[in-house]
Amino acid sequence: MSENNDDPVVYRSHIRIERLKGPIRRAFVPASDEPVMFGVHSEIAQHYGVDNDVYEAHTTTLDYVIAAAAG
Repeated sequence: MSENNDDPVVYRSHIRIERLKGPIRRAFVPASDEPVMFGVHSEIAQHYGVDNDVYEAHTTTLDYVIAAAAG
């Protein structure tokens, strides 16, 4: 991070996302030693035509956004 006090950026999040297959993604996020898995489940999988017998159900990015906003 810059030591320049004139720099308006206070924080930059360094995240890496890997698409594994289909809707399944692995995210490497700060302050977590283990990656976070993203995908689809239930009604969301049904809406997008994803068969959870083919792709393991995982929490969606929408679930994380809602949890973060509700906190």
